[in-house]
Amino acid sequence: MRRAHIRSLAVAVAVTTAATGLAGTAFADPATGADQATASAGAADGSAASVVRAARAAALAHASATGVTQGDELHAQDVMIDPEGARHVRFVRTHQGMPVLGGDLVVHLTRQSAYAGVTRAADHAVAPAASAKLTADQAQARAAAVAKGDAGTAQLVVDARDGASALAYQVRVSDSATTDAGGSRTVVIDAVTGKVRSNAPDNDEFLSPRLLDTLRERGETLDPATGFTSQPTGLAANSTAAAVHYPVKATGTGYSLFAGKVTLSTTQTARTSFLLKDTTRWGTETRDAKGQYLEDFGLGKKLTSTTDKWGNGSTSSRVSAAADAQYGVAKTLDFYKKTFGRKGIKDNSKGARAMVHFGKKVANAFWDSYCGCMLYGDGDGEMFKKPLVVIDVTGHELTHGVVDATAKLEPTRVDADGNQYGEAGSLNESLADIFGSNVEFSANNAKNPPNYLVGEKLGLDQKFLRRLDHPSLDVLEGTIDYWDPSTYDAEVHAGSGVSSHAYYLLAEGSGRKRIGSVTYDSPTYDGLPVAGIGRAKATKIYYRALTRYMVSTTDFHDARVATLKAAKALYGLNSTEYKAVNRSWAAVNVTSANRPAAQR
Repeated sequence: MRRAHIRSLAVAVAVTTAATGLAGTAFADPATGADQATASAGAADGSAASVVRAARAAALAHASATGVTQGDELHAQDVMIDPEGARHVRFVRTHQGMPVLGGDLVVHLTRQSAYAGVTRAADHAVAPAASAKLTADQAQARAAAVAKGDAGTAQLVVDARDGASALAYQVRVSDSATTDAGGSRTVVIDAVTGKVRSNAPDNDEFLSPRLLDTLRERGETLDPATGFTSQPTGLAANSTAAAVHYPVKATGTGYSLFAGKVTLSTTQTARTSFLLKDTTRWGTETRDAKGQYLEDFGLGKKLTSTTDKWGNGSTSSRVSAAADAQYGVAKTLDFYKKTFGRKGIKDNSKGARAMVHFGKKVANAFWDSYCGCMLYGDGDGEMFKKPLVVIDVTGHELTHGVVDATAKLEPTRVDADGNQYGEAGSLNESLADIFGSNVEFSANNAKNPPNYLVGEKLGLDQKFLRRLDHPSLDVLEGTIDYWDPSTYDAEVHAGSGVSSHAYYLLAEGSGRKRIGSVTYDSPTYDGLPVAGIGRAKATKIYYRALTRYMVSTTDFHDARVATLKAAKALYGLNSTEYKAVNRSWAAVNVTSANRPAAQR
């Protein structure tokens, strides 16, 4: 929890609650959603609002532990009531009305709403020591010059990351020319010195700039196999001449690039008019970005059909990629709802959004936190010749959206080329791989068989991008198997191997094992065996840890503690599951004994 992080755009959204500081903190309405509904129904004292009030009061009463000081205001982002009775409230913080970057915390309560502890991102007071010397206009000009784009309004914030607190301006810069895919960046400028404190893209790229450079140097051309044996013909089976009041739910057929012939829930708007929008999943929709660098979903072109058949299994139809995207998004939402009861990416019963054909010759896919949607490029036509609409890419990237809505794990730093570094960012990538793989298992599509490999359908020479059982077999990114102090500043995709490996060991155990068509052989740091507890239990533990016990700066040692707390809550302190969690982290060299002194 002591590591800095880069981007906290969501924290800096204007807070509308009339909070009045420590002397009279007002109630900030928590987000709605499945967890919140459960919280409201399950709270012994009546409501989610009362849980928030209890958590805020506990934070103030235990200020030495929570770090809440005079001038701080706590605004509830999420309320969670465990079936076992514990309550957890995730807060973002303002100080004297200014959003605090790195000021997030989770207050834990007992079933009786008594204080039970805190998980906090910053271990220091968040009050800045100096007044602003730069004007907002100067900060905007500086941000525009650094990110090479159009600067929006500069907002005063407190930057409490990296072990200190400073007054700063946060500026969103749109149409940035500093990355191949364009898009927006969030720049934080020191309000006293004018120094750039951070400059990070608002999207999470599936393929890092460093990996793309490596592929170019190796001369790899990625042209994964697509398509089917049969092509769509005729009108939709659900077309009818009977009197119907439109719009109505319809069932269409997608002829996708990578997932085969798939069933898609669509919206029928007239007798022979269909929209690629899924009312059964809260209005989830895929649109066409038309080759533009759009970060506004409303500007995307709606996708329609007269037959309720979508694509032809080939890139010759612009809609084929949309069939993959809509299918992958639907299966990701289904996994989260079926497994955790999560209703949508933000758990607010709102649909997910995706845009295909993003930009020109973009060899990547993104979760864009500003757009709140998935963006898929078509490939650059040279090194990568197909859109990145594979289901585990979608599951991976939408999980970044889930992380954005919960712990907001952030990298420590971003270099000039856009590569991200640091353990919290590595953990973010790892969780995206873990849950992205689980989306594959949940979908169980014969055209894209589930496994613990990531990007196995991209057409890489090494046959996968990353793998959870033995991460270092990924030579392209130099992914690592075990923790050591250098991991603090590892590139996030390389560093992700530590927790991905721990998760695989927890789920499946060490040694040689064949699952489906893939043979795994997972090693351990100490050479000792690990017995797995099964994917279902391991996944439940990691999700509980993410949503209850992780914050924006959680590193691998913090993640170990978070998963142990989750296992204790779910299965008990003396359970086989708890002991297996502890053993799985030791097997990747993350232990209480080598926890950095600053965290003890």
